[in-house]
Amino acid sequence: MAKEKPHVNIVFIGHVDHGKSTTVGRLLFETGNIQENIIKKYEEMGEKGKSFKFAWVMDRLKEERERGITIDVAHTKFETPHRYITIIDAPGHRDFVKNMITGASQADAAVLIVAVTDGVMPQTKEHAFLARTLGINHIIVGINKMDMINYDEKKFKDVATQVTKLLQMLGYKNFPVIPISAWEGDNVVKKSDKTPWYKGPTLMEALDQIPEPPKPTDKPLRIPIQDVYSIKGVGTVPVGRVETGVLKVGDVVIFEPASTIFHKAIQGEVKSIEMHHESMPEALPGDNIGFNVRGVGKNDIKRGDVAGHPDTAPTVVKPKDTFKAQIIVLNHPTAITIGYTPVLHAHTAQVAVRFEQLLAKLDPRTGNIVEENPQFIKTGDSAIVLLRPTKPLVIEPVKEIPQMGRFAIRDMGQTVAAGMVISIQKGE
Repeated sequence: MAKEKPHVNIVFIGHVDHGKSTTVGRLLFETGNIQENIIKKYEEMGEKGKSFKFAWVMDRLKEERERGITIDVAHTKFETPHRYITIIDAPGHRDFVKNMITGASQADAAVLIVAVTDGVMPQTKEHAFLARTLGINHIIVGINKMDMINYDEKKFKDVATQVTKLLQMLGYKNFPVIPISAWEGDNVVKKSDKTPWYKGPTLMEALDQIPEPPKPTDKPLRIPIQDVYSIKGVGTVPVGRVETGVLKVGDVVIFEPASTIFHKAIQGEVKSIEMHHESMPEALPGDNIGFNVRGVGKNDIKRGDVAGHPDTAPTVVKPKDTFKAQIIVLNHPTAITIGYTPVLHAHTAQVAVRFEQLLAKLDPRTGNIVEENPQFIKTGDSAIVLLRPTKPLVIEPVKEIPQMGRFAIRDMGQTVAAGMVISIQKGE
């Protein structure tokens, strides 16, 4: 059997109206993932002389998703010669953050779209910084709307320099900067004859060269539990995605913080592992699995618990403990002060946390401290804070297990902040 192409998740980021949806629409259209007749239909619906055909396709998909209609996944998946690519749809800044952190969609790479007519805007910076905070190590830049400046090389170079400075400051290296027109299709899938001065890859070629994401099999086993079923004749079957490590049939696994709460180890032996209704001897990072555990009852564990091996059990932070985190405030109506208690979302867990201390305010672009012990932090600020969970929670320092060290903070139905765990302080 031929080896499958590596699967890569990508997210499109950038300032509002810089052409993210249009670029995605163009990619899907030119790779044959959207039929010509759908585009035609939208063209007819567009205003005269101002037709948003590709963007509309993406918006329609988004709208249908929001209404809970399941759409054929083919819309956001496409293939390049050497990669299977899933586009994590990120039109909404806040939804993007939440999805990125709650694990369902850890992106391997980001495509930053910048309109050549505007250059680097506030949201360009925020999205780029966020991509970095969220652990996206590979970035591709598309300088869009080249058709609006008559494919002028000098203007392209000016904006490319701005973006390059920003990304290098955040620690990104060796990224392509591609002049594109999503509207006309220049350098998206096909090389354009309107930019003879550009010698680099098209967007499609750059996507095809995204490094294959490494599978962190050398890290301790971590499987955040999404659901728990009790299946007749089988027993208790937790379901979740393997984030790190390897799970084998015959392994003994422990569930945290369940063990802490019940004051006894909630652990048992793995009798079988299934993925897509097929039985398998072992599961690797990225696999969405169900696994039958002997010795564990359905009511012993729940969504938000994390399975690991007993000798490298998941780290539990209890209400007597605190953890230090670096956060970026994305959206708060007033200001965050000590005592604020929103809900933290990490992997599949949701736990209220209290802001115990605001240790430092950082320059969001460099990460340098600009103020010690600030009185408050507000939208746009990056800060180091001390958080205390109101009930036990599994979380790991991002340097040790990055997949388990990122979180979102939500309140009032929106994502207030995104962050990562620096260290854990055990209470007495």
